Amino acid sequence: MDAARAWGERWSSMHTPIARRYMATAARSKSLVCLAADRPTLAGVLDLVQEVGEHIAALKTHVDLVEDWTADGWAEVRAAADAADLLLFEDRKFADIGGITRNQMHGLYGIAGWSDLVTAHLISGPDIVDGCHAAWADRGREGGVLLLAQMSSRGNLLAGQYSEAVVHHGLAHDGVFGFIGNGSRPHELEDLRSRVGNARMIWTPGVNLAVGDGAMGQRYGDPREAVLAGSDAIVVGSGIHRASSPAEAAAAYAEASWSALLERTGA
Repeated sequence: MDAARAWGERWSSMHTPIARRYMATAARSKSLVCLAADRPTLAGVLDLVQEVGEHIAALKTHVDLVEDWTADGWAEVRAAADAADLLLFEDRKFADIGGITRNQMHGLYGIAGWSDLVTAHLISGPDIVDGCHAAWADRGREGGVLLLAQMSSRGNLLAGQYSEAVVHHGLAHDGVFGFIGNGSRPHELEDLRSRVGNARMIWTPGVNLAVGDGAMGQRYGDPREAVLAGSDAIVVGSGIHRASSPAEAAAAYAEASWSALLERTGA
C-alpha cells in the first residue's frame, strides 16, 4: 500500500519533505513504531537496529547516554539507520534560546550532521525552532522539530495554558514537524489532535502492549488506542528492547500500530 492511500487526507495536508519522508517510510515498513534505543553502548544500539529495523519507522536516541560514543561509531549507527530506511530522531529536548540551541546542535555530538528530527521545549520561545533549523542549514541538511505539548510521566507540568500556547505558537511556525503527545491517556491525545489539526504530526511515548505503570513515574497506554486517538507514531522502548525476542515484539507493535492507522483512515 502506498503512503497516499494509507494516510488519506493527512498525506495531502503534509507539505514538508521530512513529514512526507516519515509517512513514506512508515508505509514501506507498515509500522508507526519509533524505537527508543536507550542502550548505553554503540554495539547495543547497532544490534537493535539490525535486529528490529524492518519492523520500525524511526529510531529515537539519547546520544549523551552512549557511554562509548565516538564520531566514527555513531557514523555506523547513521549508516545502519539509512540501510534500514529509518529516520534518526535525537530526543535532546532543547530548551535554550535560539543561538545557544544552534551551537548545541553542532556541539560535541554534532547532532545537526546526523539527526532527522529533534525534540524541543518552547519555554524559551519560538526562536529555538529557528536555532535548530539554522544548524541543519549550516550542514546543508533539512530536519524537523517536535515540540513537547504533553508528557506521559507522572506530575509533569505540560498541560493547560502552557500546552495550549505550545500548540498555538507551534502551528504558526513552518519549522515545526509536530508535537509530542501523551500516549498513555487517549482522551488527552484526542484533545491535542483536535487542537493540532491535520497539518502536523503527533508522536507519542507512553505506550506499551502491557498497559499500566512503569518505573520512575512512567505510565503506559495501549498502542492501538493511541493511534486511534490521533497518534502518528508510537515511541516504544522497553516493550521492545527488553523483550525476550525484540524482533517479535517490534513486529507485534508494528502490526498493532499499522492496523490502527488503516482503521483510522479507512484505507
